[in-house]
Amino acid sequence: MINLSRFDLVSLRLFVAVVDAGSLTAGAERFGISLAAASKRIAELEQHCGVALLQRTQRGVTATSDGLTLHRHAIEVVARLEQLAQAVDDFHSGASGHLRLCANPSAFGGFLPRVLADYAVRYPKVTIELEDALSEDGIRAVQKGLAELAVIGDNVPCEGLETLVCNVDRLVLLVPRDHLLAGQEHIAVETAFDHDLVTLARSASLTRKVMAAAEAVQRTPRIRVQVRSFDAMCRMVASGLGLAILPRLAAALYAAALGLVQVELKGAATERVLLLAMRRRSELSAAAAALVDMIEGEAATLRDPG
Repeated sequence: MINLSRFDLVSLRLFVAVVDAGSLTAGAERFGISLAAASKRIAELEQHCGVALLQRTQRGVTATSDGLTLHRHAIEVVARLEQLAQAVDDFHSGASGHLRLCANPSAFGGFLPRVLADYAVRYPKVTIELEDALSEDGIRAVQKGLAELAVIGDNVPCEGLETLVCNVDRLVLLVPRDHLLAGQEHIAVETAFDHDLVTLARSASLTRKVMAAAEAVQRTPRIRVQVRSFDAMCRMVASGLGLAILPRLAAALYAAALGLVQVELKGAATERVLLLAMRRRSELSAAAAALVDMIEGEAATLRDPG
């Protein structure tokens, strides 16, 4: 039986960082320690386990089969300890809970602000730590225990997580008021791909959705500008740099603020579904479980009727 007292949190977190980055150097930099110190910690970890955990290659390092097993369990341990640390902080601050939530731009521009406002009224002593993150980043945060919940697109892999539908919306085209399409109530989705587009990064779930819609009609999007937020997208549209495909709720906010026009899109792959992702619902903190219950209870009203 291995002596568990030989394992320390710093070494486990370092090991997870090294495996995720595929580089001992990158892992050391993340923790602000020297490469020699990081190598020593990993060597001690391998000695405690009695097996090789990393395989050195010309490009960096990869986990061995035993290393992958430790990586999986280390993520679990670190996540639990992070939750414990937060609970202790809450004891000292007098708060009744702490909610860590990641959400993608579609959620920020759509249903989430209203839901969180209702949540804050019901649970005024809960501290909400909210991070704007692309779906892939939100998934990683939940998997590593850095957040309990994440709102993500339904078209991004989320292996090992539980999910539930939290919002359904329609995609629309956002155009300047003087654009030739501004007078149209709706257009076929393929028409949008005749024009320059402003999108989020290619890894964003919304951009993947746009690419899927283009593929469904055998078109290639003319992406002219890529940005990291809906606000930047819409300002680029207002400046005449291209058009943007957005969920209807988010588009309505920016259309009113920037003098833009929404045009409904007709065709395949124009429905936008958002999921609420978590590790295991049965293990959520009381603060996170309360939000999940609220979203689940309101799911029928959050669904787009169109």
